[in-house]
Amino acid sequence: MYVHDTIAAICTPLGEGGIGVIRISGDQARRIGTKIFSRKPDGGFESHRFYYGSIIDPSGGDTLDEALVVFMQGPRSYTCEDVLEIQCHGGYLLVQRVLGLVLSHGARLAGPGEFTRRAFLNGRIDLVQAEAVIDIIRSKTEASLALAQHQHSGLLSRQIDAVREGIVHALAHLEAHIDFPEEEIDADGFAGITGGVEEVRQRIGEILAGYAEGKALREGVSVMLAGKPNVGKSSLLNAILREKRAIVTAIPGTTRDVIEEVVNIHGLPVRIMDTAGICETDDHIESEGVQLALDKISQADLVLYMLDASRPLDSDDLRIEEELEGRNFIVVLNKCDLPEAISLHDALKTHEAVRISTLTGEGIDTLHQAIHTRFLHGRAVDSREYVALSNVRHRDALEKCAAPLHSFAENAMAGIEPELLAIELREALHALGEITGETTTDDILDRIFKQFCIGK
Repeated sequence: MYVHDTIAAICTPLGEGGIGVIRISGDQARRIGTKIFSRKPDGGFESHRFYYGSIIDPSGGDTLDEALVVFMQGPRSYTCEDVLEIQCHGGYLLVQRVLGLVLSHGARLAGPGEFTRRAFLNGRIDLVQAEAVIDIIRSKTEASLALAQHQHSGLLSRQIDAVREGIVHALAHLEAHIDFPEEEIDADGFAGITGGVEEVRQRIGEILAGYAEGKALREGVSVMLAGKPNVGKSSLLNAILREKRAIVTAIPGTTRDVIEEVVNIHGLPVRIMDTAGICETDDHIESEGVQLALDKISQADLVLYMLDASRPLDSDDLRIEEELEGRNFIVVLNKCDLPEAISLHDALKTHEAVRISTLTGEGIDTLHQAIHTRFLHGRAVDSREYVALSNVRHRDALEKCAAPLHSFAENAMAGIEPELLAIELREALHALGEITGETTTDDILDRIFKQFCIGK
């Protein structure tokens, strides 16, 4: 429920910094500003103009800090309400004292995401755009940032709106027939309705098809390095990171635990996991590492199955291959700078293989591209028009929308009454409204905005 009170919070990260920003939103924002801010000459606030002065505690006349203050009169503000922002020095204690002064003059502390929630509730943005705000803040690569910004600008919302318009158009024609049964729908008119719904279904399918790519950009992917000891997994990790992160020696079993690092591969956030060499061993500690590596295979989005190209396949290699059955993996043939002695059997030849040398760096760029293509299929995700579904809530709602449209198509062919067909179209519209927030319940809104930081 939307309570029309005045809220305030610190918008900048806690700790030391050049400036600290306190945001106030609500009908008391201007009044609070006039109470605690002093400038020469005295006067009120003109909207969207910065003023230099001092933050004063009226109870004792003490000056807390010099500051810049800007007042933004609603609806021309982030929340569509009156907003006042105070910019003072960024010391932790100082910013807390200024916030405390604001709260003592009638504001209450904002909850997580409450400013953005008010922007949504006041109609400035829809729910897709609101959720994109947190994705912008959490972006780890340029491509994931671009995707979030495109969603925030409304590109995805426009695609959803186009789907909605198609359903509304079909429903309007059906309801016209229901309201005026004497005006029968001829065959051509009914074919137009069903054809329009079929176009909507195809469009939903196209949007859903991009979810895997969008999710990979938004959340990142996990890539595991799997292979027997001394095949070059740790050397590959260091080569991908372009720094010495893992210890590399000729002694088998050097890596015992899982080493994880995040790397940007052409805009794709990738969590690389280096694991213990998988082999038969009597060493208790090493066997624990081997079991941990085997467990990670089922958890990884992609496995780089590393083989020593200078040696024939052995029992350890074949054991790992058995563990990879049904998994997403790329064969990585390391040590290609040496004479090749490996011979891949037919089953492995059907999988993508990349030849590399962690010693010389040969093939590393090719491997980067192979990882990127495996998830993003070579798509130019940094283009201005690229947008994709990336949020599981949106995907579930869109699938929920598609289900009654599928029933509509089947029932229309079976000659079901228009009243029942109209019910299915209304169900589809209701599900679609959950994406943009038109039919979203308060508990779902609470769950969404609790992911935000206080101050946003």
